[in-house]
Amino acid sequence: MSENKPALLALEDGRTFRGRSWGAEGEVCGEMVFNTSMSGYQEVLTDPSYAGQIVCMTYPLIGNYGVNSADAESGRPWVEGFVVREASRTISNWRAEETLDAYLKRWQIVAIDHIDTRALVRHIRDRGAMRACLSTIELDVETLVARARSSEAMENRELASVVTTKETYTVPAEGAERFHVVCYDFGVKLNSLREFARLGCRLTVVPASMPASEVLALKPDGIFLSNGPGDPASMTGVVEEIARVAGSGVPTFGICFGHQLLGRAFGGSTYKLRFGHRGGNQPVREQATGTIEITSHNHGFAVQADTLPAEVEVTHINLNDNCVEGMRHKRLPVFSVQYHPEAAPGPHDAAHHFLRFIELMERTSKPA
Repeated sequence: MSENKPALLALEDGRTFRGRSWGAEGEVCGEMVFNTSMSGYQEVLTDPSYAGQIVCMTYPLIGNYGVNSADAESGRPWVEGFVVREASRTISNWRAEETLDAYLKRWQIVAIDHIDTRALVRHIRDRGAMRACLSTIELDVETLVARARSSEAMENRELASVVTTKETYTVPAEGAERFHVVCYDFGVKLNSLREFARLGCRLTVVPASMPASEVLALKPDGIFLSNGPGDPASMTGVVEEIARVAGSGVPTFGICFGHQLLGRAFGGSTYKLRFGHRGGNQPVREQATGTIEITSHNHGFAVQADTLPAEVEVTHINLNDNCVEGMRHKRLPVFSVQYHPEAAPGPHDAAHHFLRFIELMERTSKPA
């Protein structure tokens, strides 16, 4: 870890933060967002939903337990840049395989520490998520602010094609196979696949662009629409295919980005949240029972409730801002949640949604 190499973070509205470079050296631009999780930085780094974003962790000390291959949620980190208050110089965990600093260097992820992350997060909460540029090369404020302003905005940005699998692949069930589930990969996390496999599902993971006709030709017992990055409004063609999938009568379960795409497939609209929901402590209420779940989130867009048709019921809401967190179709075997029931690294209040999908397949499909 460099002791003295400076780094500069510039936001498009002119706010800047000077700190110390760690991880890789270089320059990156992306949407500046924050995550409130107290642990799980490796899961955050490797979550494909963070493609196109520079992530600030609100917990002040990051890297103290190192990184290991078992905790990765995809084959590589996807964040554009990483911002922390203090990067730990030492690691202490029996599972650690390398330091976070070495990991970021290996994957060429530019990072900065020794900045006031509380001030940065407060600024984003007040002004909203915005474009930013992080550099260890260009340290002139005016130049870097200009680069942030000229970088690509997240609105109407399509990123699923960047993170999706290029080829179809299969994940076998653990133990006896009960069901065959096709997973649309918009940026799926590995723990979602592990959860399905553990429940006896064989998964066929397909690219985000696969037509509904080809998916249905695989004769799945259920279809899973994964999480992913970008603006769901940019996915017009995919939304049309999802509408065909949802209307086929095959049980369908969407999370996060998949939930947003389902909302648009039903005829609803989506909108950009001011600063998004990212972390492991979001309170969600189930409308029918009043049950509260503390949930894992990573999204910057939401479904607009008043644009959904009458046959779609809002089942869950966020208690912080009342946005739609879950919905179901009253006639078709289709439901979705905005949050992450796979919850790597946690919390696990929402894991029951996988069982809910299994029960839906049991009622409507013949076991494999």
